[in-house]
This record gives sequence, structure tokens and C-alpha cells, in this order.
Amino acid sequence: MKFFKFSIFCVVLLFSCKNEEVRLDSALVKKAINTNIEAWHKAASDADYESYFDLMTKDGVFIGTDASENWQLADFKSYAKPHFDKGKAWSFSTLERTIYLDSNQNMAWFDELLDTQMEICRGSGVVQYVDGQWRIKHYVLSMTIPNDKVGDVINIKKKADSIARIELLK
Repeated sequence: MKFFKFSIFCVVLLFSCKNEEVRLDSALVKKAINTNIEAWHKAASDADYESYFDLMTKDGVFIGTDASENWQLADFKSYAKPHFDKGKAWSFSTLERTIYLDSNQNMAWFDELLDTQMEICRGSGVVQYVDGQWRIKHYVLSMTIPNDKVGDVINIKKKADSIARIELLK
């Protein structure tokens, strides 16, 4: 009976240590992800085209604030190149970010609030661990609208959205 109790104690102790180890690893993984997202935003601010796109997966997607902006990587590169060539693409400063990990810690998703030329925006995305580096796989940029101003914004965009809706339903 003593051996049985000792075995149970050892198993519990082993799993307790393992859970603590996972928590420490998670914090380090989240730090690495945060560092790469920051580097991605900095590359845009510095108009460093190569570094910016090297931080995305080969099948990366960028969804912008306009209804027409749903870019697969090749199209996004074409869109972005002239902006980067001018020496300044866009500049996003992080106000807050939350990162969530999958159980295997090779995929993660995040949401962030950003200070941008469009005032405060929300970004959300998926990152994947590829070839020893965290890379942006899917990113969505949205403008934030105070709830009490939504009606005003709806009125401003009503005509453009009607045209976009017709095009999308063709």
C-alpha cells in the first residue's frame, strides 16, 4: 500500500512539474511571437519590404479596412510595393496585444489595438511557426468605431457599400 501511495505521489509531482514547465515555455513562446509581430509592424514603418514580407508565410493573407482588400500574398505584395518604394508604408504602434496558443504551440492567434494614421485600429491575426520563426499567416485590420457613432459611419458608407454589395453578388 505504501508503494501505491508513493507511486501516486510521484505521478502527481511529475505532472505538476510538467505543467509548470509548459507555462514557462508558453510565456517564452508568446514573447517570441510578440517580438516578431513588433518586427513586422516596424518593417512597414521603416518601408523594409523584404523584412516585412519575410515575416509572413508563403500563403499569407492580409485583409485591410476596405471591403475590397482581401489579399493573398502575391496580390498584397503588388499592392504594397509602391508604398514601400516611396520610403514609408504605414506605421502602427501597439497599444495592447493578447496572444493565444494552440496546444501544440506551433500556431497562435492574437488581437491588438494599434495607434495608426487612421487613429485607433484593431488588428487580429494568426501566426504559424515555420522554419524556426513565427510568421504572420492571416491578418485582419479593422477601424474601431465608438458605438455611439456607428449610425454616422453607416450613413457615410451606405452608398459605397451598396455599390460593393452589387459587385460582390455578381
